[in-house]
Amino acid sequence: MSAGRHSHGLIWSTAAAMPLKLTPLRLQRFIQAVFAALCVYIGWRFYQFCLWTQSGAAPPVSKPAGVEGFLPISALMGLKNLALTGTYGPAHPAGLTILLFAIGAAALLRKGFCGFVCPVGLVSNLLSAAGCKLGLERRVPRIADTMAKGLKYPLLGFFIVTVGFTMSGPALQSFLMSRYNLTADAHLMQFFLNPSQTALVVLGVLAGVTLLFRNAWCRWLCPYGALLGLLSWGGVTQVKRDTEACTSCGRCQRACPTQIPVQNKTTVRTPECIGCANCVGACSGQKALSVTMLGRPVHWSMVGLATLGLFIAVWAAAKLTGHWDSNLPPMMLRSLYGSVFSGM
Repeated sequence: MSAGRHSHGLIWSTAAAMPLKLTPLRLQRFIQAVFAALCVYIGWRFYQFCLWTQSGAAPPVSKPAGVEGFLPISALMGLKNLALTGTYGPAHPAGLTILLFAIGAAALLRKGFCGFVCPVGLVSNLLSAAGCKLGLERRVPRIADTMAKGLKYPLLGFFIVTVGFTMSGPALQSFLMSRYNLTADAHLMQFFLNPSQTALVVLGVLAGVTLLFRNAWCRWLCPYGALLGLLSWGGVTQVKRDTEACTSCGRCQRACPTQIPVQNKTTVRTPECIGCANCVGACSGQKALSVTMLGRPVHWSMVGLATLGLFIAVWAAAKLTGHWDSNLPPMMLRSLYGSVFSGM
């Protein structure tokens, strides 16, 4: 009995001493968790700011600029304003900066924003993983999947046409400085604090669908992902397949969060690829897959680490140049946000 206990203890101590192997999925989850924790902190800070606008107690609470990352439509309008005037608008500069980062990451690092930064992507990934473990996941026929993936492009087209072509320059300027746009993040906070029954049903349906069909929202409906996917199509980062080393086992497709049939491609040049490199990790035995940048092979971790590094660099540059925090007077913000919660 003592020998058995000694053997069991030795196994556990040996396992504990072994370093945890870094895999693409673990790196992706770690970076996603960092950004998710940051989002929770920003949400709490913004909640405290909203409470302050209603009470006016001292000392004043500053609005966290990062909350503007949840306003993609306002950021898209800010991008058009930047193109027309060459200047950042004062309303939500951090939102525009985050959009520019996401665009830059798409051109350089596939859909790095979707794969490593977006909190919705993390929730979708976790729900999909849960559905797989519970045996709920279902495969969609290829034709139906292709048609479903096309649904997000009309949504993207609607926003681009509305902002880019329908809205004139003066109308755009007027909307950007309107009371509604200036406090758009407060309206979003109200939505999460007091969701309607319809909103809860829609969110519940989306969660249920994601349990059944892997990353359904990201693959089929997200217009933000559609935009970044189109921008990444001709990007400098790609996944390459060595046709001689490949055994067509299909593990790469099973590991892919968007179920790309990697085993049928020599170069993964599709707007669905988020650059997570999970396919490369699944192919570690055969080593038939590799990540390349500008045609040169790089370690699979480069996409995630470069996405994180690019975000830090863009944030630091925006802070130094005054393109992160709003320059609107604090008392003006207090009055505007306070009126949202008071119903005025």
